[in-house]
Amino acid sequence: MSIEVAARPHTHGAGETPPKTKLQQLRSYDPADFPALTGREEEWRFTPVKRLTGLDDPDTALAATGVDYVVRDVPAGVKTETVAGDDPRLGSVIKPFDRPSAVAWAKSEGAFVVAVEPEARPDQPIWVDVTGGGLDGASWAHTFIEVGHHADVTVILRHTGPARLGDNVEIVVGDGAHLRLVSVAEWDRESVQVEHQAARLGTDAKLDHIAVTLGGDLVRQFLSVAYGGRGGSVDAFGLYFAESGQHLEHRQLVDHSVPDCRSYVNYRGALQGDTAHTVWVGDVLIQDEATGTDTYEVNRNLVLSDGARADSVPNLEIETGEIVGAGHASATGRFDADQLFYLQSRGIPEDEARRLVVKGFFNEIVQKIPSEDLREELTDTIVARLDAGEVVAGA
Repeated sequence: MSIEVAARPHTHGAGETPPKTKLQQLRSYDPADFPALTGREEEWRFTPVKRLTGLDDPDTALAATGVDYVVRDVPAGVKTETVAGDDPRLGSVIKPFDRPSAVAWAKSEGAFVVAVEPEARPDQPIWVDVTGGGLDGASWAHTFIEVGHHADVTVILRHTGPARLGDNVEIVVGDGAHLRLVSVAEWDRESVQVEHQAARLGTDAKLDHIAVTLGGDLVRQFLSVAYGGRGGSVDAFGLYFAESGQHLEHRQLVDHSVPDCRSYVNYRGALQGDTAHTVWVGDVLIQDEATGTDTYEVNRNLVLSDGARADSVPNLEIETGEIVGAGHASATGRFDADQLFYLQSRGIPEDEARRLVVKGFFNEIVQKIPSEDLREELTDTIVARLDAGEVVAGA
């Protein structure tokens, strides 16, 4: 088990100068502007880059395979379509700041678009099933979600099947709009995904972002948030469960560049099995002009067995003292033997007691998912994984 609370010393390549702030980080649509990954870079030091299987290589020999998007129901006021790469909306939010994101930008030929009309308020979620194109080749995809002003909508992106996928997701939340976006990664066990989700919020806009990662061999998701007007608000929640050999990595960059905006980040993960590895890196930048900012980020990890490793790195970069508040917290620990003993002493069998403790650990995040059916399915999946492994309690 590893507990990270601060950046360790690192080595840069010859002639490479690390950015002093996140604002100075290289951003480009051209993969050639980014050096080949070695794993020694600060942003990639936790990631087993050899397991990216070519998704970071613009000259990869892997054949291109497609990704299928299926929308279960399209309510009134919502339009879904596939657009060409020259659609003017594409690139209006995202500008890649790492090599795999730039490769995905260059290789994706178009985008799947979900557009919600201004003031639309669908009663049901817009449910999009994303199915991988297999493991014999590589897939690159682009998704664009646009929510018009004063609309209120829930979008669920559920990823399943086998895939080697590099993808970008652009999210626009218009003035006064509210988007609840649930992104679920339930890939087949051998799958690999490297994804950048970029969101831009308008004045008084609200984004509830819920990331659930359970499947895949390696999944690395980066969420970046920018504000376009006062009163923007983001709540970013995450849930992940890594089994033996899995690498699940989540990063966030919340860029407060506008006054009077808020953000709250809360990610929780469990690890079970030898070499299970999770990474959470939360970056919050409060620029000089972002007075009145209110932000907090927290990460909790529950280690259920020996040989698992959780890295957790919260970062705050503050350029003004005229804020409401800014803070962060991180904790990683063993399964609580006292809780288990307490429940068993009241006649609850050991297996059921373990389930109750783990379900309680995740409950705050699970309850944020705005679909009862999906909440139940994901809870059943977590319980099944727990029952299949051996839990080691700590003191």
